[in-house]
Amino acid sequence: MSASVAKSDLLNAAVREVGIAIDKAFDSLLPVPDDARARLYEAMRHAAIGGGKRMRPMLVKATADLFNVAAESAVRVGLAVECIHVYSLVHDDLPAMDNDDLRRGKPTVHKAFDEATAILAGDCLHDLAFEVLIDPRTHADPFVRCELVRALAVSSGPAGMAGGQMMDLEAEKSGFDLPTVTRLQQLKTGALIGFCVEAGAILGRIPPEGRTSLHGYARDIGLAFQIADDLLDVEGDAHLAGKALGKDAAAGKETFVSLLGVERAREQARMLVDQAKAHLHGFGAEADLLRAIADYVVERDR
Repeated sequence: MSASVAKSDLLNAAVREVGIAIDKAFDSLLPVPDDARARLYEAMRHAAIGGGKRMRPMLVKATADLFNVAAESAVRVGLAVECIHVYSLVHDDLPAMDNDDLRRGKPTVHKAFDEATAILAGDCLHDLAFEVLIDPRTHADPFVRCELVRALAVSSGPAGMAGGQMMDLEAEKSGFDLPTVTRLQQLKTGALIGFCVEAGAILGRIPPEGRTSLHGYARDIGLAFQIADDLLDVEGDAHLAGKALGKDAAAGKETFVSLLGVERAREQARMLVDQAKAHLHGFGAEADLLRAIADYVVERDR
């Protein structure tokens, strides 16, 4: 069996395993009550169950596996980060933000339900993330759980994802240069990816000074992921992507592609992936899934 086939098989198996586990966890977490909240729960289920790459939970699993973390702990942290990711998509799709009609191949929550329900669904998914993390089933050590809560709060708040989204809104009114676009994407996309990688180390009780190589890996694949997204926005297939493409250019936003050009952007993404994998030199075969995810970041078509 060739190395590329083995890598593909490893990744495909993880995608199936993680996808099933996360959908099952959401199904258990979000039973529809027989009362006036039913529409809210149905909206949350619409947003959270089915579709999506589940790349963030996969990163949690792949990193947790380096340190022999129990599978249930990795799934629960992956569920928490997916709650945050899905809430951000629900809110990003609103008319006040990106005003999108399609997400993961189906109507966005505000289209399938209404704007008020979509706002509440996003709010509740955000809250559920921290409810999941603080539960003793996530980890027996309360100090580990507290560190996870703090790390996810920082990576999803004004110093992370939400701050990057604010910069993205300002990008429609300002001509950002490459360092500013890089900073925007390090916050909007990279911060949550960074949490996923660090979370596995936190679960494994690895001290901060032992996480340097993982931070480098996360930083590089975060930027590579966004460059690949920018390339797909220009060259991709909207049907495969399950969402509208070309919106950044229409809004006049500067992106890695608009600033670097298609070929240079593609070269930069590949270089970042190579750098990311180089950060894993201290690990053996146990890091093969992290290496496969890094390659997938720039090879995907959606």
